[in-house]
Amino acid sequence: MTKLAMSLVIVLALAGAAASQQAQQAPADLGHLRQIIPGHYVYTLNNNNRLFNSGILATNDGVLVFDALEFEAVARAERQAIADTIKQPVRYLVMSVFHDPFNGASAVYADVFKIAHENYRVGLIDQMQRGNVPADVQRMRMPGATYRDRMTFYLGGKEIQLLHFGNAHTKGDTVLFVPQDRIVYMSEVFFNEEFPNMAGGYGVSWVKVLDTVRALDADIFIPGHGPIPDDPKQTRAALDRARQILVDARDGVQSQIAQGATEDQAVAAVKLDQYSKLFAFGNQREVVLRRIYKELKGTLQ
Repeated sequence: MTKLAMSLVIVLALAGAAASQQAQQAPADLGHLRQIIPGHYVYTLNNNNRLFNSGILATNDGVLVFDALEFEAVARAERQAIADTIKQPVRYLVMSVFHDPFNGASAVYADVFKIAHENYRVGLIDQMQRGNVPADVQRMRMPGATYRDRMTFYLGGKEIQLLHFGNAHTKGDTVLFVPQDRIVYMSEVFFNEEFPNMAGGYGVSWVKVLDTVRALDADIFIPGHGPIPDDPKQTRAALDRARQILVDARDGVQSQIAQGATEDQAVAAVKLDQYSKLFAFGNQREVVLRRIYKELKGTLQ
């Protein structure tokens, strides 16, 4: 066997092993495709009653997918749904969050040009190295291009803006805006009907990011998590509700700091009980408050 043939066998074996492992973990329901407005779709995975959304922009010149989701079986099902319904090839994968639930299956798009923020690339490399992901699989998941503040390109005559407005859920979140269609894809910058996850997030800056997104000339805001109303224009009100959670947390902590409270005292005082029924409130309230406290005090890295 030649060295080239041996290399191909190794790469295929690694990819197959990863696919096999993910196939065992993937939920029985591999998701469904829904048209939001003409030319725009969302592929939604329901994993243990939690919704994960991948955006899809369809044009006569091909398809752009926004976020690959976690399981390779799900990504393959999404690509099959695109082939069956949209009947156009996937040309771009735009990746917003480097966490596995929104990029774990990006190797399924090894044949597609991938774009992400420069901090996404840094975060992804660190995450994959710590997770001992095989080098060949790492290469299949890496973006082919990165940007710093914004990138504009065109597909099927439509202007596509990739925007980074600062730290939010991570340091490298991408927001995708299609001005012609007045629609924004937000990934985990927007948790709809959930308490925000802030394990690596920046709540104070996050509010500013949301304010900038809300100022875009858009009607529809697609969340990374949670349902999308039958009338997608209702997502603006949903985005406002998600923003208010962060505002209430920020203002509560700021008030405690003004009174000289320590971090522990602030966490104990800011209850946020009005959000107690939201998913993840129990394990994220303290995380959110502690990170906001450090951010306001200037000690958050």
